[in-house]
Amino acid sequence: MNGEEPRLSTQEMLDRLAPSLSPWRRLRAVLALLAGLAGGAFVAALWWTEPGPLPARTQLAFAVLTVFCLAWAGYGCWLLTRRVPLFATDRVIAGWIALVASLVSTVGVTAIALQRGTGVGAAIGVGGVFVAVSLVLVVRAHARRALLLRLQRELTGKKQE
Repeated sequence: MNGEEPRLSTQEMLDRLAPSLSPWRRLRAVLALLAGLAGGAFVAALWWTEPGPLPARTQLAFAVLTVFCLAWAGYGCWLLTRRVPLFATDRVIAGWIALVASLVSTVGVTAIALQRGTGVGAAIGVGGVFVAVSLVLVVRAHARRALLLRLQRELTGKKQE
């Protein structure tokens, strides 16, 4: 050993930059899939077992919650099936799901609070926190993805198209 670090090939460097799925990411994907499926089954079961005809707003709320759950289940399934480096695409998708879900939920809860004349400030405040956090996650995910793609271009010598 002469004190120099061993040189890595371009492919080895790319593999280190964005492994297809680490055990931790695989666990997160499984948790997203299971939580989405369980949540979707739970909301759908509540929806189907409600007695009598439900008001349109209630039907819409159940439908939106079911879609959110199925989006997370779909995300988990998609992530588990990837066998190539993702370059943080998974983070971008998760961030957008969270942002859309928090925005729609905040608007819905605020509309309900306005209609009832109670707690609009609390609805906007709590919803605003969720929207802000998910927005930060989206921005960070896009920045991370851009960095990884830039590093990939530098390592492979490809020009941006």
